[in-house]
Amino acid sequence: MAGHGHRSRLRARLLKGGAEALADYEVLEYLLFAGVRQGDTKPVAKELLKQFGTLSDVLNADPHALQRVKGVGETTAAALKAVNLAARRMARSEVSEKPVLSSWQALIDYLAIDMAHLKVERVRVLYLDTKNRLIDDHHAAEGSIDEASVHPREVIRRAMDVGAAALILVHNHPSGNPEPSRADIQITNQIAEAGRLLGVTLHDHVIIGREGHVSLRAKGLI
Repeated sequence: MAGHGHRSRLRARLLKGGAEALADYEVLEYLLFAGVRQGDTKPVAKELLKQFGTLSDVLNADPHALQRVKGVGETTAAALKAVNLAARRMARSEVSEKPVLSSWQALIDYLAIDMAHLKVERVRVLYLDTKNRLIDDHHAAEGSIDEASVHPREVIRRAMDVGAAALILVHNHPSGNPEPSRADIQITNQIAEAGRLLGVTLHDHVIIGREGHVSLRAKGLI
């Protein structure tokens, strides 16, 4: 009964409080209720955070890796995976069918949820129509961003193919630090120049890291 009372109190705090009503381990503890019908889920929640790091890291973890933690079964891992999927869907819905440049924070949130946790570098190109709405989110390459993996002419050719008027280049830094490298700046300038020749605007190059994000346009590099 004591466990039931704790769950009820946690539920009440969740429903009545704001975004910070629960600590990260309590959010995780509550999510674990879906897979653990009774008993104390706090030790499991704290062990997950100890093993993986942050709440975001837990939700982004491979379900098989989650199940290696004592107390986490397939049902629990699936429940956590569903939360991750819901968060991605919600974030994407905030940038779909809306002018990206006027929903910039929503775009950054979407990209951070999708990319900040990645262990490898991934390059994406967001193609926009004349009203700056997202029409194609293209996974362009995996690995370091340079001419060997991202060909400026191919980036612009795809823009022509999908009828895009503009684009935003995006990639992540697995190190966590989003500061641009010399190669990042170089490829940005090459894509911007290729776009200018064919009337396709490069709005920005956004670098995502665990420590935040950097806009090359905001830094005056475009």
